[in-house]
Amino acid sequence: MTRTHSLSPAARRYMKRFVPSMLLYVVVLIGSIYAIEHLKPQGPLLWALAVAPALPILMVIAVMGLFLVEETDELPRLVTAQSMLWGIGITLAAATVWGFLENADLVPHLSSFLMFPLFCGAMGLAQPFIWRRYR
Repeated sequence: MTRTHSLSPAARRYMKRFVPSMLLYVVVLIGSIYAIEHLKPQGPLLWALAVAPALPILMVIAVMGLFLVEETDELPRLVTAQSMLWGIGITLAAATVWGFLENADLVPHLSSFLMFPLFCGAMGLAQPFIWRRYR
């Protein structure tokens, strides 16, 4: 998504999908944590509450994919795809190194749900460098 031009129709649709998905994630995450801590559910309800915050994240992943499919301008599509690849690479590298350090009891265990935020952060950090390459 270029910064010098107005948002494309695909970028506008992306934002209209992304923002509600992330807001839903926050609400479901807070509700899930609260319910698990205070209601002490068991069985299928515990499973449902535990997995509930992942569902909006899956929506965000789908929204990212839809942007790549719907964007007709090749440059923002290319920059987004390359940013995603850098994000995936950095996430896999970090998880691999951390996993080996964890196996040697040198670092604490990190929950795997942190991989998506790491991916998003790495993707976001990569994007300006990739944009600069094409300007």
